[in-house]
Amino acid sequence: MKTLLLLIAAVAIVLIVIAKLHPAGKKIALYVILLAIALIMLAPFYMMFVMSTRPTNEIYSFPPAIWFGTNLVTNFGNMIAAVNFPRAFMNSLIITCSYTFLVLLFCSMGGYAFAVYDFPGKNKMFAILLATMMIPATAGIIPWFIMMSKFSWINSFKALIIPNCANAFGIYWMRQYCKNNVPVSLMEAARIDGCSEWTIFFRVIAPVLLPAYASLGIMQFVNVWNDFMQPLMILRKEKYQTLPLMLRTMVGDRGTDYGALMLASACAVLPLLAAFLCASKFFMSGLTAGAIKE
Repeated sequence: MKTLLLLIAAVAIVLIVIAKLHPAGKKIALYVILLAIALIMLAPFYMMFVMSTRPTNEIYSFPPAIWFGTNLVTNFGNMIAAVNFPRAFMNSLIITCSYTFLVLLFCSMGGYAFAVYDFPGKNKMFAILLATMMIPATAGIIPWFIMMSKFSWINSFKALIIPNCANAFGIYWMRQYCKNNVPVSLMEAARIDGCSEWTIFFRVIAPVLLPAYASLGIMQFVNVWNDFMQPLMILRKEKYQTLPLMLRTMVGDRGTDYGALMLASACAVLPLLAAFLCASKFFMSGLTAGAIKE
């Protein structure tokens, strides 16, 4: 630990000297700091992928292994033997994609209505909506479970998809984006051309909202994909388990195959990385597609 602190101090002194002596020193120092932060953030993911290729005894070795091993196939076989990974993966995918799609649809419609239209009680309704964000989610977990029981939605994906698909944060997010980035002249031109309000929203406004869709979609996708509490309360049968529940079952009281567990965790992280990369592309294209000169 002392050696690490001395190394950090030495690097900091070198960066300060470079920033003072070289004309581009400040930019170089900034890039070095950002690179170091990025490496620190990526290190846990890298080690997870490394551990997924090694047996349990090597995972516990010291110093820890920092390169990939040869136990990937064995870990994969142990993972498939321990849990029904494909079914849990499909369950998580169905729940997360359905929920994210509905959130983007309903929240964008709600945010657009609050931002564009004037109707009686709009400000009071929006204030009440914002007030609901101050209530902790855990405070409503018991009433939510009672309602799902009354609806006979235990062991049903509907309990995890429908109740929160028009959430306050999503509506607030889309409302703020619509207020700042939806030009009134564009809507007026569409009305002059004879477009209905539905046509204006889906064919004119929606392309402008692509950056907001991408950002909100990433946040909702990650939250639902990693959700543990609600599926634990609702999904009682094994065939309905999601990935977080399945990963929990791999931890045993009499020993855990951490190689197989790390491999399952790595497989569970891959869809999140893919969703982020895809949403990033839409984010950049949405910036150019929504650029309108007044």
